[in-house]
Amino acid sequence: MSSRTADAHSPTPPVVPPAGHACPAGLAAAVRRAVALGGDAPPTADRVARALRRHLPGPEILTAAQLQGDPERYQAYLLHAEPGGSFSIAAMVWRPGQVTPIHDHVSWCVTGVLQGTEYEEIFAPGPGGAYLTEVDRRQNAPGTVAGFAPPGDIHRVRNSGTAIAVSMHVYGADLSRIGSSIRRVYDLPVRASAQ
Repeated sequence: MSSRTADAHSPTPPVVPPAGHACPAGLAAAVRRAVALGGDAPPTADRVARALRRHLPGPEILTAAQLQGDPERYQAYLLHAEPGGSFSIAAMVWRPGQVTPIHDHVSWCVTGVLQGTEYEEIFAPGPGGAYLTEVDRRQNAPGTVAGFAPPGDIHRVRNSGTAIAVSMHVYGADLSRIGSSIRRVYDLPVRASAQ
């Protein structure tokens, strides 16, 4: 199978509410204003990225226990689901070595690194969809904010450092209803870019 829809058997965790913590009100309000302007996904992701840059919190948004992560897989904590489902905000905790599968998303996405460094590989489908080509690599340090929208959102993220990494993710979907931002997981061979 070349790709599959994410489901309950996926290696990716569903988002869970973090006990006792909530999204900073200023961040939710800024994202709400950016999303309310409407339009296509790429400009919406750009506006949300500007809002997240201005309101990026620190890792203390989570409890000390949550910041320890889970030895089995990275964790996703739902901080805010907008009434009406127009966006959600989650914090993710990555222990060293933890990695996502190669995947794409159900909507636009904006990420901001709060702690540690996240290593990201970006892919494009090869001719006929028989393989993926790696088109870019990024090391996202604390304070890095980036946004993207389908198509062009196939990637894999990992914590290749020696410390726990924490990031904030804003999605144009209701994660409290759908459980995950992942639309499809890709089980295709990867080829290096011909650059």
